[in-house]
Amino acid sequence: MKNRKPVPEFRQEIEAIYAELELRPLPRQCEMRTGCCHFRLAGHTPMLTRGEALHAAQGVRASGRKELKPHPDGACPLLGREGRCTIYKHRPFGCRTHFCAEAGGMYPRKHVADLIQRLEALDERLGGSGSRPLEAAVSDALAAF
Repeated sequence: MKNRKPVPEFRQEIEAIYAELELRPLPRQCEMRTGCCHFRLAGHTPMLTRGEALHAAQGVRASGRKELKPHPDGACPLLGREGRCTIYKHRPFGCRTHFCAEAGGMYPRKHVADLIQRLEALDERLGGSGSRPLEAAVSDALAAF
């Protein structure tokens, strides 16, 4: 990733993308299952663009932390002790589109392809290098602030 300061407008674009996603809800049964948050067990990790990582980093900072610490059991480093996301309002696109099989699986790509393209375009404007694993992407974004 190129070492560039974040463009202030990224916040509005990320929030607009997430707001648009909220207008396209698909039936899901996610009631704080957190199975998808246990990356090692689930066998996957969300991939974040630079804009998503910067947005998540804002949530980390708002929670009073300055860095991410690995979760001892390989779960998401943003999963709190009480089993809830500590940055829920700032959670990434992948978490919002329920890649958890128990909750109903991922949103079909055709349902969100235009939003993914907007995330990718923002990534390019911010000097990102494409989607990266959550922990590395958010850690780098925290260092940018």
